[in-house]
Amino acid sequence: MVAGDGHRELWLVRHGETEASRGRRLAGWSDVPLTERGEEQATALRPFLAGERFDGVWSSDLRRAIATARLAWGEPRQDERLREMGFGALEGRAWETLEASLQEGIARFEGFAAPGGESFSGLRSRVFAFVEELGPGRHLVFTHGGVVRLLSREAGEDQFVPTGTLLVVDWEGRRLVSRRDGEGEASRGLPISAGVQEDR
Repeated sequence: MVAGDGHRELWLVRHGETEASRGRRLAGWSDVPLTERGEEQATALRPFLAGERFDGVWSSDLRRAIATARLAWGEPRQDERLREMGFGALEGRAWETLEASLQEGIARFEGFAAPGGESFSGLRSRVFAFVEELGPGRHLVFTHGGVVRLLSREAGEDQFVPTGTLLVVDWEGRRLVSRRDGEGEASRGLPISAGVQEDR
């Protein structure tokens, strides 16, 4: 997209692997670091981004997203609105230990509120507020599985993506331009046939 044509193109990157994503645990707002493999995933994105021009480069203010940005591109502008959903009392819990109703609520990704944490509608409000403030042009955004799913579902991609994944979305056209999957954990044990992949 050309800045000035009124369009916004979002290059959405889900951060590299963490111990939480590898262990299929909900990290949410917990400030966990990348694993060595996560650093490798982030570095592997650099050739795909090299030579590209962006009107803004952004990341969540959590260190797994910041570290991914620095390894894949360079220094980002941080915005806390790009954080993962806050899971409250569920933070640190392994997916397999969650009650079925909680698993279903998270997998459905709407009408859900984490006990002591954030609601899906709260997540949507803050993320969409961030996007609506962006000017025309290309924006590279390093963020989390829930945020990537929230934004990419507008383009018909309603699933959680592996760590290290890059999706390019034409925001005004609500169209997926391209996708490069990372190699991290995506399913958290949810059946892929259900059309939902849990990854935070």
